[in-house]
Amino acid sequence: MSKITDKSLVTNRRRVLTAMGAGAAALAFPTVLTPRKTRAAQRIVTRDPGGPFTKETGIEAVGVPGQAEPTAQIKAMVETKSYTWDMADITPAATNLLVAGGYLEKLEMDKEPEVQEIPAQYKSPYMIGAEVYATVLAYRTDVYPAKGPVPDGGWKDLWDVKRIPGRRGVRKSPQDTYEIALLADGVSKDKVYPCDATRALKKLDALKPNVSIWWTSGAQTSQMLKTGELDMCVTWNGRAQAATDEGGPVAISWNQALWSYEGWAILKGGPNVDACRKFIKFALNAQRQAAWTKDMTYGPTNPNA
Repeated sequence: MSKITDKSLVTNRRRVLTAMGAGAAALAFPTVLTPRKTRAAQRIVTRDPGGPFTKETGIEAVGVPGQAEPTAQIKAMVETKSYTWDMADITPAATNLLVAGGYLEKLEMDKEPEVQEIPAQYKSPYMIGAEVYATVLAYRTDVYPAKGPVPDGGWKDLWDVKRIPGRRGVRKSPQDTYEIALLADGVSKDKVYPCDATRALKKLDALKPNVSIWWTSGAQTSQMLKTGELDMCVTWNGRAQAATDEGGPVAISWNQALWSYEGWAILKGGPNVDACRKFIKFALNAQRQAAWTKDMTYGPTNPNA
């Protein structure tokens, strides 16, 4: 296929900040829940701290990290009926792929007050948005402007290797990467969708010799920016902020940033579907999202947060 149509929203810095709100709530990379049982109580494993959830429901929640866009893992679990996870925090694109194959459970939570507070743009029968994030270009402030101009002129700066030298990191996925390539090639933001994959790949071919790392997880980007393995990197704003919070000289260029969202989906036929629904209800609560905002760097989907 030469075109894709998933519409993560393309925006400028002002719209990104407006969409993200005054704070941040949610995950820096996709979260997964693992079904476990103990004699004392049911247990699910999630990257989200589970203390308050346990107090309110009696279900223990333990935090773990997960890979970005874990569609292959989810398909394998559902097909084999061997569930390592109960649910996952995934993007609309991943949701669409999994729904088409019958791998996700219908949420059936429309009557829940917390769900009703979430705007329609963040909801589908199979996924409810939990956080708003931005894909940005992060860079080392000890490298720029010392060794070249600050890469703050939009995505074209990622391709400008002569004027702005340095080690570059790009996501090894068409999602966001196609949009970035098209914007860098001069496509206006209102013409990005449907994405012209042929044009995007041609533009990426020109950059390929100058990409040091094609990354597959957000955690990689935080680490490589913090340690200086990369001088600039396409990443999520929360991952860039994590590098800064851990002492790395890292800044964010918001120019032509892309914003989208991730949300909770339940694996089809899993053993703890009802517990997952309780967790989703808990996680979407405005008070919970507001509390999360104090520690995370993504935006809440519940306007009341």
